[in-house]
Amino acid sequence: MEQEASKLPLPDAFLAFLGANGLDPSIYTTLESTPRYIRLKPNCEAYLEEFEVEMNCKLQRVDWLPGFYSLHSNLQIANSKAYQEGKIYGIDASSGAAVAALNVSAGDHVLDLCAAPGAKLCMILDLLGDSGSVTGVDVARHRLAACRKMLQKYNLGDRCRLFVADGATFSLIPAGFCSDNISCESVLAEKSEVFKEWTSRRTWKERKKARKSGKPPLVSGSQPPELIYYGRHSGVFGLTKEDLFKNASDRKIVNHGYDKVLVDAECTHDGSVKHIQKFEHWGWKTLERRVLDADRTDDLFALQLSLLTNGFRLLKVGGSLVYSTCSLTTAQNEDVIEQFLKENISAELQDIEAARSWPCKGGRIQKTYRFDPSTSQTSGLFVAKFAKLAL
Repeated sequence: MEQEASKLPLPDAFLAFLGANGLDPSIYTTLESTPRYIRLKPNCEAYLEEFEVEMNCKLQRVDWLPGFYSLHSNLQIANSKAYQEGKIYGIDASSGAAVAALNVSAGDHVLDLCAAPGAKLCMILDLLGDSGSVTGVDVARHRLAACRKMLQKYNLGDRCRLFVADGATFSLIPAGFCSDNISCESVLAEKSEVFKEWTSRRTWKERKKARKSGKPPLVSGSQPPELIYYGRHSGVFGLTKEDLFKNASDRKIVNHGYDKVLVDAECTHDGSVKHIQKFEHWGWKTLERRVLDADRTDDLFALQLSLLTNGFRLLKVGGSLVYSTCSLTTAQNEDVIEQFLKENISAELQDIEAARSWPCKGGRIQKTYRFDPSTSQTSGLFVAKFAKLAL
């Protein structure tokens, strides 16, 4: 392996990092052979043949993941008619597997605690159907604004609300809905400060000024959540601000928390071949700072644990949570899970039924799974699922 690794265009410090984590450097030579993936929106099968003709390609159905197709890694889909009309969107199959593990059902209230860049959020909404709601949270306003654009492009925002907030401290449960006996219109008539139809509240000039201000793009845990988007059927329409932003007690969360929670946590992204290869342009010193720095990885462990812990706290009893990262290191995956299970006696690792057909490896802990370019022909991803038990 050492002789093979020495031929790779990777710095020695990163090769040492991979060796210390038991990772094979050869996965970073698979970019050309790893396909890209698209998800087809439901009821859009008629557009497949048109897409193939336009792109001069043959799509391969992903047998183990409904609605997904693979195509050559070099093909750019952004100029295709199907993409521009919102019939398809790009999302790696491993990310699709993480969403599939949630087993989203009609009527579920789902929390995507680290929602950006938004492809998994779109897939959750696709699966949800015409009932329930999805709450997307991200610490970076500009990244969440990109999610908002995706929802609008793909016409998926009707049951979604987006909050700029620190996922480690976010404490809002699914929004209340209008009573069957009281119409939304009567609620609006009775209360003066309520949420009406959503509109963008910041003008272009205000957004431009904010970009030039040099303010930190990430919010802190002490800042209150900022609602930047909500759909008419997301539960927000007709609520007062006081009702919407009321933090829930742990007692209330037991019965009124989220049915499903996805925590796709911030990580070093070392499992993403495309991401690592970007450092050839960004500079390998940047990789050392973002991936290899010991303080950075220690901080990430604490962040990942706090995100997982808070996501689980917001889950109602009987609900399911999926934890994933695009890191392949045990420190950001199995180590986080082991510590989390020690601290949360109501958490139980669940087997993922769909994983029986996944082309992936088992993790160091039973019932956890790892995708990687060599084994799975996907980007690298770690996936684990938890249930919340009644005590």
